[in-house]
Amino acid sequence: MPNHFIFDQSNSSFYGRLKNSYIEPGIVAPPESNAAANDRSFISSATNSSSLGILGGTVTISLQISNPLGSGRTMYIAGIVGGVNVSLSLLSSFSASVTLYQGGTLSSPSTLTPFNAKFGSAAASSMTARSSTSAPSGATSFMSYAINPGLFEFPFQGSLVIPPNQIFTMNVSASLSVAGVLSTTATVMWWEA
Repeated sequence: MPNHFIFDQSNSSFYGRLKNSYIEPGIVAPPESNAAANDRSFISSATNSSSLGILGGTVTISLQISNPLGSGRTMYIAGIVGGVNVSLSLLSSFSASVTLYQGGTLSSPSTLTPFNAKFGSAAASSMTARSSTSAPSGATSFMSYAINPGLFEFPFQGSLVIPPNQIFTMNVSASLSVAGVLSTTATVMWWEA
């Protein structure tokens, strides 16, 4: 009995007419990949580092992306990434957390320029990005996690939606009880439609 290949034969009941070429791949990709190809995917990042004295201390970074009223675009968060780096010569009490907020006000913010994920593109984001080395005030927390030193990542794939006149804020904070170098990093990746 011959062993005939039954899949994707035009006379077969399993015929799918799927073509999987590099020009038109037949695989599923997240929406942000198409957004980047169309100049609508952006990244913003901020970091804070400090050499702490003998009694230790806290190092905080807040990253805020606001969608202004009248922007005509909705922001879809693809993911957030960040981390805490600790350099110590002694064992210490360490704690760190990442908190996500709706709204909030930053103290002494620095303006950031969102990076377009399509290299070489001159298209600018409709969002406003800011960072601060202090926690936000007047914000509503909707997610908070304790984290260990190293990298963290939350892939949202567009499930966090920020319409016009809304603000997304994330805060990464870490503390040591002895001297050491401590740094915190926060990154938000999003697309606009």
